[in-house]
Amino acid sequence: MAGLIVHEWISSIGGSENVVEAMADVFPNADIYCLWNDAPDRFPERTVHESWLSRTPLRRSKVASLPLMPPTWSSLDVSERDFLLISSHLFAHHAGAAQRSELTPRYVYVHTPARYIWAPELDARGRNPLVKAVTPLLRKLDSRRAASGASFAANSDYVRARIQRCWDQDATVIYPPVDVDHLRSSIEWSNRLGLNEELLLDGLPEDFILGASRFVAYKRLEIAIQAGEATGLPVVLAGAGPERSTLEDLAKRVHVPVHFVDRPSDALLYSLYQRAAVYIFPSTEDFGIMPVEAMALGTPVVAYAEGGARESVELLCGGTVIEEFSDQELATAIDKCLGLDMSSVPEKASQHFGRKAFERRVRSWMVDVIDDTE
Repeated sequence: MAGLIVHEWISSIGGSENVVEAMADVFPNADIYCLWNDAPDRFPERTVHESWLSRTPLRRSKVASLPLMPPTWSSLDVSERDFLLISSHLFAHHAGAAQRSELTPRYVYVHTPARYIWAPELDARGRNPLVKAVTPLLRKLDSRRAASGASFAANSDYVRARIQRCWDQDATVIYPPVDVDHLRSSIEWSNRLGLNEELLLDGLPEDFILGASRFVAYKRLEIAIQAGEATGLPVVLAGAGPERSTLEDLAKRVHVPVHFVDRPSDALLYSLYQRAAVYIFPSTEDFGIMPVEAMALGTPVVAYAEGGARESVELLCGGTVIEEFSDQELATAIDKCLGLDMSSVPEKASQHFGRKAFERRVRSWMVDVIDDTE
């Protein structure tokens, strides 16, 4: 027998999928199970099992399939598994509940309790009428499943507090893996750019405030433009999304240059981190990988106090944390960042957030089954 790694669904791009990849490295003999797999090439040497939902149109609508997820997970047969290692941000931690034996240890790495039902103010999908209608029932069921004897790990202390508040369960904090060693493998990422991206980078200001993410409302990239106006520094916004036109309209009304970089490659994004004077991260996130990437490349970060990003900034002493977005607060925070000595921060980022650090902490958390399977 061997263990089973469980994940909600597999996408081609996603931080939670990066966690599953690292889990798979810790347990090379474990199969993977998910509701559906939209990236069949992501785990080419692994057996990946999909649920019955993968054979239906529901795989294309997470909201429509939501009421069917708990019973689908509960019915999973885990009787022939040494352990379950579950990556959960919705209902994956229900896996095997209908026939689970106490002899099958369950370790649940929680990206967050389902925001759809527990924190709809942070996820617009939770305000969908269908989701709202079933939320009371799902909360009751979710709490009961969480109290069934699993060991929990949270991807930040911010999420650990949410687990305590929503499920009345404690959790070990294990920060997700960030590919810090890869980021630090190039002294100057601009040397890896193609001609078009090199010309684009050369056309940007020497020093600028960087905002980089999907252009969606909750990312609050308008704060990056406000920060430029408050300090007189140019602004670069990198990404793509439905808020592009709104951000462009705002950019026309300010007195500092605002440059847009559409869908940057990894090499160009890393070059932007290295070129930027400050990276600003104004959204509320459960952890926040991009601030760690920026600090790993030696760029200070201004992070919002609400959310998990403040933990990495404070742990690495790699920036400032801001409680509100007044012009004065932004100007003061950025001024502090510009005076920071970042020379030791990339190495500390590797020690605390690198992939090896994640794997070491998972092994410590799961020491009982590690001893039995090695």
